[in-house]
Amino acid sequence: MIQLYNGSSSTEVSEFLLNCFVRSPSWQHWLSLPLSMLFLLAMGANATLLITIRLETSLHEPMYYLLSFLSILDIVLCLTVIPKVLLVFWFDLRPISFSACFLQMFIMNNFLPMESCTFLVMAYDRYVAICHPLRYPSIITDLFVIKASLFIVARNTLLTAPIPILSALLHYCGDNIIENCICANLSVSKLSCDNVTVNKIYQLIVAWTLLGSDLILIFLSYSFILRAVMKLKAKGAAAKALSTCVSHFILILFFSTILLVFIFTHMAKKKVSHDVPVLLNVLHHVIPAALNPIVYGVRTKEIKQGIWRLLRKGQ
Repeated sequence: MIQLYNGSSSTEVSEFLLNCFVRSPSWQHWLSLPLSMLFLLAMGANATLLITIRLETSLHEPMYYLLSFLSILDIVLCLTVIPKVLLVFWFDLRPISFSACFLQMFIMNNFLPMESCTFLVMAYDRYVAICHPLRYPSIITDLFVIKASLFIVARNTLLTAPIPILSALLHYCGDNIIENCICANLSVSKLSCDNVTVNKIYQLIVAWTLLGSDLILIFLSYSFILRAVMKLKAKGAAAKALSTCVSHFILILFFSTILLVFIFTHMAKKKVSHDVPVLLNVLHHVIPAALNPIVYGVRTKEIKQGIWRLLRKGQ
């Protein structure tokens, strides 16, 4: 809907239209099924992990609380983005209200860095467990998890909240068609009649500061872990620790790589089809959410045993 001002030819946008894959509309047809399957996998796997950790008292430990926190972030991100994308794909329900759009923008800009920061805390958890095993029970405690969770929420909320606020304060007086499947800040703010330089610069600085610092610290943690593992004399213990950490690191690398590819393709949009960063942006909200509980949870022996015990109780 576009509302006219009294006695003026200018207009005020009160809702937006999501226009997915402008140059490749056929992508919606072949993407809808795999995207639906990934969404169901993400929801099912994360729900299973949360229920298992909640019901199995043996899993009431700091490491599994961190896994639960990561699963909650994944579920919220998926529910914020994917259902609306599927409604656009299936039923062409493109309208999204002004408030819903900026709420979605806030959650996306807030929760993605929260995931990155959670990966960092989990990398530190593994670093202490492998490099300082005797001190692990005194360092990684329930209180540590509470403090880490509060830090994750506070850091990312305070630094990312200005992004949707700055966008919401802009004057939208013309076109209301967002060339994206989601309310990404840059896709929305470019529809404004105002100067959006401050908005763009702030998002760029915050994104590189938060995600860049997290990635550097994660890399350092796993470097120390790798060095400690190489010094282990027991080959079985070294192989087990290395296998766990490598799978974790690959997942974190995948999370960071797909985000970096999205940023670079967006910056080089004149050379790359506009639909490519749109596709990557959508996939980045569902693929990590589907993989996280499998790599971090199901591959963990204690969680697999907990799932089997719950299945036996249900029979």
